[in-house]
Amino acid sequence: MPRVRRVSPLSSLFRAGAVPSSGPRPDTSADAHGPKEAAGGRRWDVAAAGAALLLFAAMAALGAWLQRDSPVLRSPFPPLEAWWRPHAGPGTPLAVTVAVLVVAYGPALAERLPWRALLGVSWAAAMAWTWSLALVDGWHRGIAGRLRETGEYLTQLHRFDDLGPALRTYTDHILIDSPRHWTTHIAGHPAGAVLTFVGLDRIGLGGGVWAAAFVMTTGTSLVVAALVTLRLLTGERGARAAAPFLVLAPGAVWVGVSADGYFAAVAAWSLALLAVAATRTSTVARAAAGFGGGLLFGAACYLSYGLVLLAVPAAVVLLCARTARPVPYALAGAAVVVAAFTAAGFDWWQAYGLLRIRYYQGYGGVRPYGYWFFGDIAAVAAAAGLASAAGLRRVAAALPGRVRTRLRGDRAATAAVLLPVGFVLAMLVADLTGMSKAETERIWLPFSLWLPAGAAFLPRRDDRAWLAAQALAALLLNHLLLTGW
Repeated sequence: MPRVRRVSPLSSLFRAGAVPSSGPRPDTSADAHGPKEAAGGRRWDVAAAGAALLLFAAMAALGAWLQRDSPVLRSPFPPLEAWWRPHAGPGTPLAVTVAVLVVAYGPALAERLPWRALLGVSWAAAMAWTWSLALVDGWHRGIAGRLRETGEYLTQLHRFDDLGPALRTYTDHILIDSPRHWTTHIAGHPAGAVLTFVGLDRIGLGGGVWAAAFVMTTGTSLVVAALVTLRLLTGERGARAAAPFLVLAPGAVWVGVSADGYFAAVAAWSLALLAVAATRTSTVARAAAGFGGGLLFGAACYLSYGLVLLAVPAAVVLLCARTARPVPYALAGAAVVVAAFTAAGFDWWQAYGLLRIRYYQGYGGVRPYGYWFFGDIAAVAAAAGLASAAGLRRVAAALPGRVRTRLRGDRAATAAVLLPVGFVLAMLVADLTGMSKAETERIWLPFSLWLPAGAAFLPRRDDRAWLAAQALAALLLNHLLLTGW
């Protein structure tokens, strides 16, 4: 039988001229629309990537200049929390090998593997990439000791031996001048964050190695959650095109191992379940998935205060699916989490109010907003990679066309454009608040790790070049700098 070509739902966006001619993955080649037009689109892609690189270099140079006499930015290598320390380690050959394999075979496998196999292979590849990058810093520094360092969660687990009183008095120890104040990360997060590691310890998985393995295993599952969401909202072809880029994200440097990688995965699965609920016709399936998504959204908010901004991409998911039916079920799921923590004695609002005070008692009170507003964006550019910048350029080019049609027409094409916008908006809101001055390469992982999916808009023949750029960025960051996480 002759092989039937399946046309991407994104191809309507391409044919409508809403994006440049070498846009999102139609079956026809970009070159069919004329070499000048295709080449022009590719030049703008490179220009967008160059602008992201220039922003990072400019903020690094400005940071070094501002700190030539004193550490006014309170960061060793702004805009990243890192130290200039070229090094290699046991993970170096592993990371290079994974990068070469994904660049060489990733696009073809993403196109040909059965869908379920693609999900499993993508998760395995993401774990291999993240573990190998972590091992560049060595076993102890990169993995076993990371979550046992000063300020981290594992250093004060003994104070949760009696769980009830610890939760009821949690807010008594947030301020820096309070008796027996919490370490930086326990004070800076809701109780759900530290309770995760308390739970691991109580089931016999205590210590730095188990904590790191848990964070990297859960954190890399974000790739699967993102692929599920993309397939439901933008179509399978777009999701397959995004898979290698999600795997090879430079942000994996901070997934291995900061707890924010784990937070990112919880947030991602919340969105995935919401997408399932929004696209199911069965009331039972919609209710179950919606409740589960709300449950994980509530859990995410008790892992990190900033994840209340997950409401922005969640609203975009519903907008893309053009339904609000899952909302009551999601609210019910979130309410269960709120009720459980409140009944246990932890007051989220009171804790957040005290955290704001503590934030300005420490580095947050002296780090200049003017520098870090742009420095935070530069840090995200490092975590998302150059392919993300090129993909966002095409999203920006397509957005006016979607707005002019009032988001009508091809739902998949609309979702492909709007999803990245939702994550960018969430980060911009966080940036404007001034509560995330520095360290956003890890803090904003729940949003920035989705941006490489925008590379699905780039011409297929450029896949390997953009994947190589992603891999090279991660390898340079991890080998030239000793990151704080």
